[in-house]
Amino acid sequence: MAAESGTKFDEMLAADGSVRPAYANFRQWFDGQDTEWLRRQDAEAERFFRRIGITFNVYGEDAGEERLIPFDMIPRIITAPEWRKLTRGIEQRVSALNAFLHDLYHRQEIIRSGRLPVEALRNNEAFLSQMIGFTPPGGVYTHIVGIDLVRTGADDFMVLEDNARTPSGVSYMLENRETMMAMFPELFTRIPVRPVSDYPRRLVRSLRACAPPGWKGDKGPVVAVLTPGIYNSAYFEHAFLADQMGAELVEGSDLRVMDGRVCMRTTTGYKAIDVLYRRVDDDYLDPLTFNPNSVLGVAGIFDVYRAGGVTIANAPGTGIADDKAIYSYMPEIVEFYTGEKPILQNVPTWRCSEADSLGYVLDNLSDLVVKEVHGSGGYGMLIGPTSSKKELSDFEAKLRTKPGNYIAQPTLSLSTVPIFAREGLAPRHVDLRPFVLVSPEGVDITPGGLTRVALKKGSLVVNSSQGGGTKDTWVLDE
Repeated sequence: MAAESGTKFDEMLAADGSVRPAYANFRQWFDGQDTEWLRRQDAEAERFFRRIGITFNVYGEDAGEERLIPFDMIPRIITAPEWRKLTRGIEQRVSALNAFLHDLYHRQEIIRSGRLPVEALRNNEAFLSQMIGFTPPGGVYTHIVGIDLVRTGADDFMVLEDNARTPSGVSYMLENRETMMAMFPELFTRIPVRPVSDYPRRLVRSLRACAPPGWKGDKGPVVAVLTPGIYNSAYFEHAFLADQMGAELVEGSDLRVMDGRVCMRTTTGYKAIDVLYRRVDDDYLDPLTFNPNSVLGVAGIFDVYRAGGVTIANAPGTGIADDKAIYSYMPEIVEFYTGEKPILQNVPTWRCSEADSLGYVLDNLSDLVVKEVHGSGGYGMLIGPTSSKKELSDFEAKLRTKPGNYIAQPTLSLSTVPIFAREGLAPRHVDLRPFVLVSPEGVDITPGGLTRVALKKGSLVVNSSQGGGTKDTWVLDE
């Protein structure tokens, strides 16, 4: 998350205190409810999450215990016109990302044109030379994408980062909605909210559409979800999605390569898989091709993949699109591959690998947000305005040692939405991760997404691993 500066845009209340149209029906309902009943419902939501096990693990914690995902019951509401603009921008960006990945692993026209320096790929750990010259089935690299958005004004949405490797959080989006519908069913009869519950069906349909041409069977392509196992921070989601899709949840030890296919162990023997939705990082997919010490992947799977025997979603090598230094070139990337100006703007970004930018960042470190180019989850970042002198000094040393590992962004005045606090409704900072499915049939964007909220007053970090929570996201129907 970026830090705060200037006047915040309140998504529920206008400057004069009046309720914005998006929240009018909800606020009218909320004001008519008994406060004690709302508090009981809030406690019930927590019990519901605990009962069904909506948890995550925090890496680096000594205890290593699972934590409950904090949930706030006040929805984040987006109007139909706002969503139309967002979907146009997201579709444009995701289409450009897919074209960009194909180009990087083939002719690299964007580098030949001078729009992207070759240094952006050189020594970049996310760029896989093993993917050069190979086109995934259906030409799709980014089957599931999460685009992180922040809002700074009434009509101002910006992309904070792209998640094209293994975006997570969709299970929380679905459980948040189910919880809201169980607690407040009358709200969904009064307010026309677009549904999200069909996401697993849309996901499995999209994955099957990406099956390799040679798949066989009379019941459609076989889909399985590859998980690193129960100790992974997103294991709940892996199990949840497999169950909702009617797909098998498998670990590397359940799989083997047989007769040129990737097969999973079942009670009746080994069964071939056509599409593997992997939640394992590239480096651990195949010990014969990548990390030889990996026990999470499948020996030989990459050869089967390149021979057309299985689809891996997302494709290996898509992590280059998550690189925050590559992100800084996204306006040029969008224009290069679509011939259009970006509908959704980037947050201005300084690449610390460039001497002039590094000098500016070092001179203004206390005012900026600095992130690792391969970082995620809110780890390894500096929020200048809230950092101590020692933290600033320590981070300056990191920047001087490995400037190419970092980018910096200005402080932003991020929008707020209300949460249910002890004192009543109170504003907190949010971001939004819409989930996008890509197949040869087109781009499919779920109406809504995961709203992450900084539950602490004044906090700017929304990541659950850093103390943030989640909300249900409502997109109003026409």
